[in-house]
Amino acid sequence: MTPVFTFETTHHALWAEEVAGAHGVPVQVIPAPPAARARCNLALETLPDEVDALAALLRAEGVPHALHIPAA
Repeated sequence: MTPVFTFETTHHALWAEEVAGAHGVPVQVIPAPPAARARCNLALETLPDEVDALAALLRAEGVPHALHIPAA
């Protein structure tokens, strides 16, 4: 399964979506998986080959996030 980006606040989730869009990284806002134990109920999903690029962008922009890797 594809990792998803989780956040502590809705603000961070929407900020991450904005950063992704500004850099042409396709994302979809999805419900945060319960197993992620995220404080925010929103998560971002992207294509598997975009995960590293999105993580780097979010770090560069200062967007607090975690990467949840679902169990197989």
